[in-house]
Amino acid sequence: MPLIKLFLCLTDFTPALLLLVLSCPLWQLSQSLPTMRKGPVKDSCVLYAQTLLQNITEALSQNELFSGINCTQQSVELNMQTNTPYVCAPKGSTCSGPAQSEFDQESCLTNIGEDLRLYYKFLAAQPDPDRLLHPTVLVSLRELMENCFTWSLSADLASEQDLKMAAADHQSTYDERLSLCKVLKGFQVRTITINRVIGYMNSSEYTK
Repeated sequence: MPLIKLFLCLTDFTPALLLLVLSCPLWQLSQSLPTMRKGPVKDSCVLYAQTLLQNITEALSQNELFSGINCTQQSVELNMQTNTPYVCAPKGSTCSGPAQSEFDQESCLTNIGEDLRLYYKFLAAQPDPDRLLHPTVLVSLRELMENCFTWSLSADLASEQDLKMAAADHQSTYDERLSLCKVLKGFQVRTITINRVIGYMNSSEYTK
């Protein structure tokens, strides 16, 4: 999965922004999301996205995952096979390039689904003998995909049973831990974007 160190305006985050994502009324489940091209979005999708972000954030605090590495000092590596930050920019936004005249929901959702699939494949292959990653991040990621982005699932992705067997008993190498740290930080940034997009589609601004 080609990754590159990158910081985009739409996906820059601070602890305050992370708190906003998890607590802002935009994410309240009492409101219905608009219909997606592959079927209706259930209110539970908002919760699935929140849970995934929380699990990623908690995983980044697990020092056992990054033994010998100060993960907080490492760079962020984002998936660059998709254009999520650009195509999911709200109408009128100039943050990630020229002002967006329209919000292309179909293209946005397609890119998010591809993000989820690529990160899933990477994370499912990581050694996890202490079961710190697979039962939390991978499970919540698959729940989001199965319930809200079904078309992102494909035959080459591990099943639930495969996940239980995929947590290799061997300890990860230094390079594997370093890569996991950088990619997981990038996934946290991208998941914040995904939460913000769901919030935007759920807001009154989306229909204007």
